[in-house]
Amino acid sequence: MNILVTGGAGYIGSHTVVQLLEEGYGVIIVDNFSNSKPESLKRIKEITGKDFKFYEVDLLDREALDKVFVDNEIDAVIHFAGLKAVGESVSIPMKYYHNNITGTLVLCELMKKHNVKNMVFSSSATVYGMNNVSPLTEDLPLSTTNPYGSTKLMIEQILRDIYVSDNTWSIALLRYFNPIGAHISGRIGEDPNGIPNNLMPYITQVAIGKREELSVFGNDYDTHDGTGVRDYIHVVDLASGHLKAVNKVMGMKGIEAYNLGTGTGYSVLDVINNFEKATDVKVPYKIIERRPGDIGTCYADASKAYKELGWKAEKNLEDMCRDSWCWQSNNPNGYENK
Repeated sequence: MNILVTGGAGYIGSHTVVQLLEEGYGVIIVDNFSNSKPESLKRIKEITGKDFKFYEVDLLDREALDKVFVDNEIDAVIHFAGLKAVGESVSIPMKYYHNNITGTLVLCELMKKHNVKNMVFSSSATVYGMNNVSPLTEDLPLSTTNPYGSTKLMIEQILRDIYVSDNTWSIALLRYFNPIGAHISGRIGEDPNGIPNNLMPYITQVAIGKREELSVFGNDYDTHDGTGVRDYIHVVDLASGHLKAVNKVMGMKGIEAYNLGTGTGYSVLDVINNFEKATDVKVPYKIIERRPGDIGTCYADASKAYKELGWKAEKNLEDMCRDSWCWQSNNPNGYENK
């Protein structure tokens, strides 16, 4: 079975490709390297000892993407590709809407043209907005607080409308919570451009000495220690969820949303303390004001994924911290080891 993976050189994409190859799938990767590095592709081959096809193509380039479908027998698509920084989306919303939504429309039009109607879409817990109480279930009302989240919610609606118009499609919408960690080899991991937007890469960059200290946004939330609580999930567990979702879409028609999280909330200070315990490295931090738009608590009810996909997260917070540090300490400058 051949799977087209858009954004397959990225953080979650690369870990998913490793598992696809290890399970014997044929893989075709499309990536434009806007938020990823070519080196990750070499390391996927190194880890798995297996080859795959790669096209340096932007989803907005219809002609180049069409050639990928013409050249390959594709059974399903895992769609990761998209711009993903919340703060940046607020400052350049038009770029986010154009890239994420138009790119997905081009992809879906070509899937329809070539009769490839099985898709696993990389959505996000941001679609639950600010007003729902955790644990979050898939049937809650949806809303967003930033353009990045809005693109995810709009794409979910587009995919629902596509299914209504043609019910031979089969689509899984995977709503991720907070992916952290790295492959146990330490050869692939999260390598953000510039200043990290997410907690764990910021912690590891402070720990390795690239940044002076971590800023913790607020300690006056209604949580056990006052800092924000999130559902952190190991990227390897997240990747395995995509394989389960591929199996699901290949055997059904319809569209379903699934939360991929652990179902446990950890605070920012919990993560710092677990990191220090797992690595014996101190992480200096300071408490600063809350960020606008942040909520106190957000974690998943992942029981639907367990019931319908046979998936649940296996790794704990200590595993996530240890594997994140293994990646960062072996790759102080990410994929560009100077």
